[in-house]
This record gives sequence, C-alpha cells and structure tokens, in this order.
Amino acid sequence: MQYKAPANDLRFLLFDVLGVDQLHKLEKYADATPDLISAVIDEAGKLAAEVIQPTNQIGDREGCQYDPETRSVTTPDAFKSAYKTFVEGGWTALDAPLEFGGQGLPHTLKFVVDEMVCSTNLSLGMYPGLTHGAISALYAHGSDELKQTYLAKLISGEWTGTMCLTEPHCGTDLGLIRTRAKPNDDGSYAIEGTKIWITGGEHDLVDNIVHLVLAKLPGAPDTTKGISLFVVPKFLPDTGERNPAFCGGLEHKMGIKGSATCVMNFEGAKGWLVGEANDGMRAMFTMMNEARLMVGMQGLGLAEMAYQESLGFARERLQSRSLSGPKNPDGPADPIIVHPDVRRMLMRQKVLNEGMRALALFTGQQLDVSVAHPDDATRESADDLVQLLTPVVKAFLTDEGFNNANTGLQVLGGSGFTTDWPLEQLVRDGRIARIYEGTNGIQAMDLVGRKLSLKGGQLVRTLFATLVGYLKDNPEAPHREQLKEAISALEEATGWLASNAPADPEQAGAAASPYLRLMALTVIGYLWSRMAGEAQTQLAGSDKGNNPALLESKLVSARFYFEKLLPEVHWLLADIRTGKDSMMAFEDDHWVA
Repeated sequence: MQYKAPANDLRFLLFDVLGVDQLHKLEKYADATPDLISAVIDEAGKLAAEVIQPTNQIGDREGCQYDPETRSVTTPDAFKSAYKTFVEGGWTALDAPLEFGGQGLPHTLKFVVDEMVCSTNLSLGMYPGLTHGAISALYAHGSDELKQTYLAKLISGEWTGTMCLTEPHCGTDLGLIRTRAKPNDDGSYAIEGTKIWITGGEHDLVDNIVHLVLAKLPGAPDTTKGISLFVVPKFLPDTGERNPAFCGGLEHKMGIKGSATCVMNFEGAKGWLVGEANDGMRAMFTMMNEARLMVGMQGLGLAEMAYQESLGFARERLQSRSLSGPKNPDGPADPIIVHPDVRRMLMRQKVLNEGMRALALFTGQQLDVSVAHPDDATRESADDLVQLLTPVVKAFLTDEGFNNANTGLQVLGGSGFTTDWPLEQLVRDGRIARIYEGTNGIQAMDLVGRKLSLKGGQLVRTLFATLVGYLKDNPEAPHREQLKEAISALEEATGWLASNAPADPEQAGAAASPYLRLMALTVIGYLWSRMAGEAQTQLAGSDKGNNPALLESKLVSARFYFEKLLPEVHWLLADIRTGKDSMMAFEDDHWVA
C-alpha cells in the first residue's frame, strides 16, 4: 500500500500539544511559522510517498554491488534519481546553518522529515542522514578553513559524509583503535588503518565523500584520551586528486541492503585535524548524539509503516466470524480487525507509535529551545532534558520500532512471512537500529552510568521537575493517578541506583536496561496525559475541534496506554530492586552444565 504521512497526528502534536508552532517567536527560528511547518509536513509526505517509497523494495532486491577491481560501489538504480530529487528539494539543508547555505529551520522539523523518509526507505535515508552528523561535527569543531572547504557542499547534498569509528578488533571500546595519523610537512596527516561497518563509505550517488575518521597521533595515550578526529575526503578538494581511502568490500547483511555498509582501508590517505589533538572523543560525540536521535526516528519510521501495512491488511482480510456475531453478514467471513487479539496487536502498534512520536518531537523541541531561547536558565533546562533523553529516544524507539514491525508481521500471519508483502523487509531492516550507533545496552549504561550523575544529578532533577510540575499545575490531568504511580516508580528506581550503584557498578549494569525502559514509559505517559487533556479541551469546545475522530481516538488511545502498557513500570521496578545477584551468580561451568 502507499504510505500516508501521519499529517493529522503531527499537526496535533506540534501545534496543539507541544506548541512547536510558537518557535517562530524565537529570533533564530523566525521563519518557522505555522504555515511553513504545515508546508514541510505536506511536501515531505508527498516526497516520501511518491518519490522515496517506490525505491524501497527495489533497493532491497538489488542491493549494493562492489567491484573489487575498481574498489567502487554501485547503489540500486532507483536510488540515484530519488536522491537527486531529495537534494534538489533542499531537504538536506533543512536545519543546517544559514551561513553555509542551510535553511536554519528547527531541528524538530528534521525529526518529522526523518520519520517519513525512514518509513519509506531506510536504506536511502541513511546517505543524507549520516551526512548531517558530519556537518554538525565540522560546524562545532572544525577550523574556519575546514568549514569553508566542506560545509556548503555537504549541506547542499552535493557531497555526503561518513563516521569512521569502529575497527575489526573493537566495537564500542574505541580506546582500542589502531588507526594512526602521522603528521605531513604541509600540516595534513597521513591516515593508516581499517574501519568497518561504515555507512555510505563508498557509493555512486555523489561526486565526493567526506570521511570523519578517529585515529591516534604518534605518542598519544593508548586510551580514549589519545583519540583525535580527522576529515579525510575521497577526492582532495583543491586538486581533485583521488585520496587513498578505499572500500575493501561490503558487509553481508540481513537488511538495509540498499545502504552501502563498507570496510574502509585508509592507505596513507590525507586528512586534516578537526578540533584539538587528542580531543576527538568530544567531537565524535557531537556526531554520535545526533546520529542516536536520527536512529530513534528510524525505529519510529519503520514502526509507522508496519502499522499502516498491518492495519490495511486487517481491514480487508476475511477470516472467521466475530465472537459477538457477524460484522460482515453479506460476506463469507468478517475482516480480522474485529477479533480482539488482532485489535490488541494493532492498538499496541498505534498507541506506542503515537507515544514514541510525542517523545521524539518533545525531545526535538527541547533541542531547539536549548540553542535558541534567550534565557540562560531555560536553555540549560532544555539541554538537560535533551542529554538525558537522547539514549532513551535511541533505545526505546528502536526496541519498540522493531517489536511493532514484528507485531505487524504477526497481524498478516503467513502472508507476513513472505516477500510478497513488505513486513518481512521492515523486520529485517529494523533489526540493525537496536545495534548501531551504540547498542541499546550501551545506551542504557550511558543513561545510568553517565547521565544520571552529570552536573550532580541535575539532568534527572530537571526531568522530575517537569513531570511533577505538570501534575501540580494540572490537578484534573487525564489518568493522573496512574501517571503519579509511574513517576513514583521512576523516583524509587533512581533512588535505588543512587544508593547501590556507587558501591557496586555491576548493580548499575544490571538495572540499566529496565531503568531506561521505565523512564521511557513514564515520560510517554506524561505525554499521553497531555495529549488526552488537549483532546478533551477541544472536544468540549463548541465546534468539537477540527477533527473529532482524531480527538476521540486520542482519548481511547490514552486509556489503552494507561491500562495496558504503562503498568509494565511496576515489574520493571521490581526487576531493578532485585539487583544483580541472580544474573551474576553463574560460575563458568554452569553455562554448559
């Protein structure tokens, strides 16, 4: 079926619930008027449905092809024209800085577009997606010369960018990297080493590819404190000479086959230092944090497409009769959407998708406030929430994005297991999002091991102030008591970690994943209460709102969330409080006993 952008839900969230349409009152985002935001939603939806979606299944079947003689990569044929249309429409420049050709619009709008692109072709969306991280890193840490050389071309989409971090012998533990950078006489560096799993490392969509590469300088500490960041172009911008940064092959993957995931060999390639020597980790996290938010949108995008496919199937597929009597008496059977178990699956998809979208756009809004609000304290509070929620967005949206795609496959039954229907591709494509840009276990450890203690615990205090403040200011808030219980569970879990983790880091490791999930469910509960409250207010108006069906659906969806999904916080708290003992008790010989 053809993708339909969730435009009504987006407008409800952005305009009525979050107030993103008010960002134009901030000087930095003066152009982001409600009319412009609406236009972005509509035009991005058309682009996704009419240009990008038709390339998805073709790209999966063709995949990328590697030529060992030329060490080049060819993308699926349909990708070239779609990417060209994407670039010509200015979509690569949406939230990029104005001084280098960007449009300077709010990051929240990029989140909206990211979801639509990832719903319709995750593989294609990764080429401009990772480029954005390179843009941000160079803008934040690059010299004026590097900015002038690279940013305009990257922002326009004429060039693409990569993140070259992982090596064959090490994944997350970047202190173990062996790639080296030796100074040249002209101020550049000779980069030697091999990187793996490099998205867009080599392809034929653009004329040049700009690699951001982590490497160590001579004499640098052999830890993360000795890592530097370098920009290494495929072709040298000043001469057009081919730089010896070559693709050594493509990874053989279960999904995202249209995305060129490369082994990259740097054979003395020329590179230039980004930022200060031995300060590459700080620059890398500029890329990584942005990439983590983008990957969260990948999970949401796939979940939305899976929901649309499974809903369409359930409304048409005839099988058995309703338990309460025939609903399609003139037909041989009822559509399967009448069956409670099918409805359970569809409701879980719909309600989680809308909750995850609210979480993502709330985080995007905070990101925009953190860089544009004139008040220092307001900016700092918003930044606290962005830092705290980034690992939550990445992990929860990709966990549940994959789960919802899998649920969609289940709705289709045997049809879902075949390549005749798109669900199996969505499941295969979505599985990687839980792994790359830091596995979701790493995200959880970042949350409990780093984010909870930052600034003396200020980040999590800011979150609790937001949640508790909402209840205080809204004594009639929908589902107030259930939300209050969830907040109390999160507070208790936070206190348990504060009491137990400092003395025994393994307690933090054991509690990390359930704690992240507990936080996600609680914050989404807060947002579902806000959505239900806004729906109630509009329905109580004389005109019953512009879209009564949407508003009524929000009330039912909120009820489903608080009755069927949020109660998970109680067993998550129990999981956390029981600590590490049972999972760490095995001796070596117990595993194979």
